[in-house]
Amino acid sequence: MPTSVEVSTPTRTLSPVTTARRGRPTRAEAAQLDQKLRDAAVATFLEHGYDRATMEMIAEAAGITKRTLYARYADKRAVFLDVIPRALSRSVERDAAPAIGDDDDIEAALLAIGHGALKRALDPDTVRLHRMAMNESPRFPEFGVSAETFGWSHRQRQVMELLRRRAAAGDIEVDDIELAAEHFLALVEALPARLADFGVFRSRRQEERHLKHAVSLFLRGILPR
Repeated sequence: MPTSVEVSTPTRTLSPVTTARRGRPTRAEAAQLDQKLRDAAVATFLEHGYDRATMEMIAEAAGITKRTLYARYADKRAVFLDVIPRALSRSVERDAAPAIGDDDDIEAALLAIGHGALKRALDPDTVRLHRMAMNESPRFPEFGVSAETFGWSHRQRQVMELLRRRAAAGDIEVDDIELAAEHFLALVEALPARLADFGVFRSRRQEERHLKHAVSLFLRGILPR
């Protein structure tokens, strides 16, 4: 049976830093832990699905105890409703918008925006998150509507700003800026994104052809006749 001498010998002394009791985490440390927990929860839900994922799995993936997890969330439903919308929102925030100048050709500007929209819509992580959000929306009605709009708001505002500037300059004729922006995004990314939800990805050449035709069709509707 081991003795206390084997655990602590005269040649090994514990420093005060090791033996000192740790105080409350700083605000930065708490925020870092929260993000680590959320990332672990998202990864767990994506790997196992909502039904098979457990609080134990989430805690283990985050490297925390179940007690720590339950101190932050009442149950698995609460975790899901917090982390999946945040993950979708973060993917939108990381989506760098192309710089569009006032003097840029409108066709080139729309193509640049369209390329960005397609890149984000077909990003594997975004596709997986969107698929999960849509699959689970029937049992989470408060989540389904917001999840559907996360990918559109940022890009739509960019299109609306472009159309406003060009309409003010007399380059285009648009009665409803917001509706026109919605239609443009639908033309560009709705079908490719829906196909991706079912695991169907077209070639880059096909997507480029799709985008150019969408921009050409949209311009026919807004350029002065």
